Amino acid sequence: MADAPSWRSGQRKLLVAGPVALVLAVVLGYLLAGTGLRAVEVMRRRAAEISADRRGERLPVPASGDELERLGSTLNEMLARLEAALERERDFVAEAGHELRTPLALLRAELDFALHHADSETELREALREASAETDRLVQLAGDLLLIASSDREWLSLRLETIRARDLLDSVQNRFAWRAAEHGRSLVVEGPVELELNGDRLRLEQALGNLVENALRHGDGTVRIAARRADPGVELVVTDEGPGFADGLLERAFDRFSSGDESRSGGGAGLGLAIVDAIARAHGGSASARNVDGGGAEVRISLPATELVQAPQMGGEGRVGAQSFRPV
Repeated sequence: MADAPSWRSGQRKLLVAGPVALVLAVVLGYLLAGTGLRAVEVMRRRAAEISADRRGERLPVPASGDELERLGSTLNEMLARLEAALERERDFVAEAGHELRTPLALLRAELDFALHHADSETELREALREASAETDRLVQLAGDLLLIASSDREWLSLRLETIRARDLLDSVQNRFAWRAAEHGRSLVVEGPVELELNGDRLRLEQALGNLVENALRHGDGTVRIAARRADPGVELVVTDEGPGFADGLLERAFDRFSSGDESRSGGGAGLGLAIVDAIARAHGGSASARNVDGGGAEVRISLPATELVQAPQMGGEGRVGAQSFRPV
């Protein structure tokens, strides 16, 4: 019985301390939850203020070292990616508008001349001929812009088949033979007859055509179109004997809207090499450029070793019956 008073005393202390501890735990939990919720509310308010017109805006991230800090950091990284994508879209629209403005202005001028100032049938025909040329340029530029936009969204449609590399090169040579003859230049095809590759014939011809056009326009001497085996895969190479790329331009040779002869981009709008790069990447490959020792430029399309896989038919323009690559 001697321990009874001490037991009762401990019980009384527990009865007093228990509710106090419970109240303290509730208050502390409320304060901690309130701190976290206040941080969330601050982030919510800042998120409501962020818009496309306010660049560089980010969410405040509490230095709490917990999931809330990691969430804020992840959301800020997402905002940075969205801002970069928006900047690319704005630049693309601005540059495209700038490129479209010139042929549209020339087309309008020629049509105005034909309508109001042509005094003879010869002048009328010449004005309409120039207008037709500018229309062709607009059509080509619109197609190039659509291809670049499609490649940015990673849905550039390909119709794949097994192609004899020599047939591909011969087709490009035949298209540009008259241009080379006009400039007194030689256009030479090199490559083993038995070499084959998997790809979209029209897209690859377009890419090689851009390279040959650049070589004829900006290069000199013989233009060589070659195909050769690479480990693994196939390389399509176009070389010329001209001055090559100017110093400091190789690293941006495939940037879109590169202007000036030194960029060696085709079509006059600076999209030629950008399209080559887009087509190469759509095939799972890459494009590269270098200056050749002794003079000249070399542009290479590297295609991986692949096999064709028949994909199910899909709805949508340009996608029916498409195939896909599978690395070997």
